[in-house]
Amino acid sequence: MIILGEDSQRTSGQDAQSMNITAGKAVAEAVRTTLGPKGMDKMLVDSSGQVVVTNDGVTILKEMDIDHPAANMIVEVSETQEDEVGDGTTTAVIIAGELLDQAEDLLESDVHATTIAQGYRQAAEKAKEVLESNAIEVTEDDRETLMKIAATAMTGKGAESAKDLLAELVVDAVLAVQDDDGIDTDNVSVEKVVGGSINNSELVEGVIVNKERVDENMPYAVENANVAILDDALEVRETEIDAEVNVTDPDQLQQFLDQEEKQLKEMVDKLVDVGADVVFVGDGIDDMAQHYLAKEGILAVRRTKSSDLKRLARATGGRVVSNLDDIEEDDLGFAGSVGQKDVGGDERIFVEDVEDAKSVTLILRGGTEHVVDELERAIEDSLGVVRTTLEDEKVLPGGGAPETELSLVLREFADSVGGREQLAIEAFAEALDIIPRTLAENAGLDPIDSLVDLRSRHDGGEFAAGLDAYTGEVIDMEAEGVVEPLRVKTQAIESATEAAVMILRIDDVIAAGDLSGGQTGDDDDEGGAPGGMGGMGGMGGMGGMGGAM
Repeated sequence: MIILGEDSQRTSGQDAQSMNITAGKAVAEAVRTTLGPKGMDKMLVDSSGQVVVTNDGVTILKEMDIDHPAANMIVEVSETQEDEVGDGTTTAVIIAGELLDQAEDLLESDVHATTIAQGYRQAAEKAKEVLESNAIEVTEDDRETLMKIAATAMTGKGAESAKDLLAELVVDAVLAVQDDDGIDTDNVSVEKVVGGSINNSELVEGVIVNKERVDENMPYAVENANVAILDDALEVRETEIDAEVNVTDPDQLQQFLDQEEKQLKEMVDKLVDVGADVVFVGDGIDDMAQHYLAKEGILAVRRTKSSDLKRLARATGGRVVSNLDDIEEDDLGFAGSVGQKDVGGDERIFVEDVEDAKSVTLILRGGTEHVVDELERAIEDSLGVVRTTLEDEKVLPGGGAPETELSLVLREFADSVGGREQLAIEAFAEALDIIPRTLAENAGLDPIDSLVDLRSRHDGGEFAAGLDAYTGEVIDMEAEGVVEPLRVKTQAIESATEAAVMILRIDDVIAAGDLSGGQTGDDDDEGGAPGGMGGMGGMGGMGGMGGAM
């Protein structure tokens, strides 16, 4: 019986599982060499010749042109990790790939996919319990540990030469934007400047707007400035409806122009009355308004991005006003210094010396564009882990220490579990060894010797014993200051397990029709029928069943 259309493709059973597992492993293998402080970089070149050089797992996978649906599921693991924690993307993907590799051996030994899935889930739950019970408590007052966490996240990403300086800037930035609602790292703006060295990077407690003052006659800098933030235009308002003005003599035209000029003058007078020294406008500023503003000694900036307007409001303590008529003195923010400065050949407006900066800007410098881009990725990871640490207040040692401990604990746990799930839990434990093994391989060390040393130390009760990639020795990672947030590990294990289980449970791959179903929002009657049929790979081919039978 022919059910699918002639052009439809279908892979089922062991072939489908094998194909999906191979795709998942290939993705993990692509980023495996980037793990750790001695990980290598990847160069990604697109069809137009644009180049990205990076060590960041999620960036590599996003930029790669991946077609296979199962491979894309592994890419989603890295994106989830990036969104949730900001670091550990490579770790999550490598664990997912190794879980699939271990599962392949079990499938060949006739262990059913659902049994493996059950065992993996039990192992993941146990792993999270073990990690949480061994986590180290941290408070926001423990600045030294926060700096170590920030530095660990940057390791291997080209920022080693100025790691201590950058870690300090990151911790200062995150602590500055922390408020009662939590920490939103979007309030830490990152400005990249090509030129100078990484050591010239700095933190500005305030906002840098990538604009210039609108008129040359305006002051370059204003001290102790009252700042007006307008999400409006300083232009003559147009009527809501289309209108024509018939002018019959020159006097009428002059009156019309005078009226426009008077309106603009009133707008500027309004700003002067409330005491504004600096004005940031979200829309345009009329030439005549610019003239009046310059005459009053007001520094004005037009077409400011809405995200910058929000940051200015947070930094200066002002409010974004959407209608100039409604502006009051209370709406103004305050900054000790607002001025136009040259940064790397570009003129930008600096809003600094604010009382309690809840929005800050990191200026990153580097010798070339590629260096600065990679530095930005390292800083974003670092901001994410410091934020996560402050939220959870728990950290773990790095250097493969947690994975080695979990591997030993899960092997013991497997003995207490009956049935075939025991085999899956053992496979899970074996899969976690891939992290210390990869760290050793990437550092040019013997992975077997390194694993034996690590297991020996963990057997002796040293939870923090990890691999020093620089010396090849097994040392106390907590004492060395190599630490990362608990959530980096728990999230990596959770999302890697879920992705591996989902891929293992697929035993049929069908080239489907339009899976969106082409529905117009109606769920009733036959509205969903065409989509449902299309989802089976063009079941319109059923018309040929008569002949086939």
